[in-house]
Amino acid sequence: MSYITSREIRLISHPNGIPTSANFTLAQTELEPLQDGQVLVHNLYMSVDPYMRGRMNGGKSYVPPFELGQPMTGGAVGAVVESRANQLKPGDAVTSSYGWREYFIAKPQELHPVSRDLQPLSVYLGALGMTGMTAWAGLNLVEVKAGDVIFISGAAGAVGSVAGQLAKLRGCKVIGSAGSLEKVKFLREECGFDIAFDYKSSPVFPVIEQLNLAAPNGIDVYFDNVGGEMLEAALSALRVHGRIIACGGISGYNAEIPQPGPTNLFNMTTKRLTMKGLIVGDWLGHQGEFEQEVGGYFRAGKLKHKETVVTGIDKAVGAFIGLFEGNNIGKMIVKLN
Repeated sequence: MSYITSREIRLISHPNGIPTSANFTLAQTELEPLQDGQVLVHNLYMSVDPYMRGRMNGGKSYVPPFELGQPMTGGAVGAVVESRANQLKPGDAVTSSYGWREYFIAKPQELHPVSRDLQPLSVYLGALGMTGMTAWAGLNLVEVKAGDVIFISGAAGAVGSVAGQLAKLRGCKVIGSAGSLEKVKFLREECGFDIAFDYKSSPVFPVIEQLNLAAPNGIDVYFDNVGGEMLEAALSALRVHGRIIACGGISGYNAEIPQPGPTNLFNMTTKRLTMKGLIVGDWLGHQGEFEQEVGGYFRAGKLKHKETVVTGIDKAVGAFIGLFEGNNIGKMIVKLN
């Protein structure tokens, strides 16, 4: 084969606060010819996710940091263009961690084949991908069950919207917070949340007051995607022996100075609460179970997959930054040309 030219996004400096376009560059590279046991993949869609912000800092983290000057990585779904491996053939759809680029070369064991029967293929980055699995794992982590009242922050995002739908399928009462009336409408009308409120529209009413109105008798479970004020409100609203799924804290990801913790953290003691941290990578051994259960819901039309799509690798950085500006409803996806 001839050399393939591919564009890729590289991190060139560590952000201070909210990332800007100056922290990244769009580079062009030539891929080497295929060797035996390798495949060439053309990415069709790539994922941008809030957790990636932590990988842009220097130093150790729970995930490996991005290396300056090197192509970034992240979830992607693509099609095999050429194969010199028996396990895959041209046209096969695969997911990988080789996002932020148009083409790449890999070995079959670095790829996860997926069915083209489910459309759009980008669903494998959302409801049937790592964000969907994060939602599913979080509910299992604290054994969410029928009759529980669950509050989900960042509920209109990729994880929160799936977590709410799965909780409804388990027989829970589901309450969600989001940052616009459009997102609240999406949660109520498309995701089936029992109650959703816009925490930005009523600055006179703190989050705790809005949560108390939504759940006057308290909540059993808090699915935390935000941290900060949302966590403090949940600590107040949780009943005795309540559970917290500590999934994310997007409100503090871009803080240049560490923020103080909740003022009511002692509620963990007085209410005998349980708080468990969630890293979806710990659950990869359950991927088959997740795909069977949640894939079944999707095929049956019981699970909605919502996307905000931008087109072109040159728009990927803007899409990522948009996550921190609340520009997405559901999963933020970059469609590659």
